[in-house]
Amino acid sequence: MDALFALQQIIGLLVQVLVMLIIIQFVIGLLFAFNVVSPSNQFLTALYNSINKLLEPILRPIRRLMPDTGAVDFSPLVLILLMQIVLIVIGSIG
Repeated sequence: MDALFALQQIIGLLVQVLVMLIIIQFVIGLLFAFNVVSPSNQFLTALYNSINKLLEPILRPIRRLMPDTGAVDFSPLVLILLMQIVLIVIGSIG
C-alpha cells in the first residue's frame, strides 16, 4: 500500500512539473508575440527552446489527433486535462 501511495506522489509531482513547464512556455510565447520581450533576449529564447524540446514529444501525438484550429494550439490544454484525469484515476485506485 505504501508503494502505491509513493507512486501516486511521484506521478503527481511529475504532473505538476509538466503543468508548470506548459505555463512557462505559454507566458514566454505571449511575451514574444506581443513584443513585451524581444526574441533576441538570449536567456528567454534559450529557455523557450529548451521547454519546447522537452514538451514537443509529448504534444506531437496530441496535435496529430486534434483538428487544425489555425493559430491557436489547444494541445497543451488537452495534455493538462489528460494528466488531471490520470491523477484522478490513480487517486481513486488507492
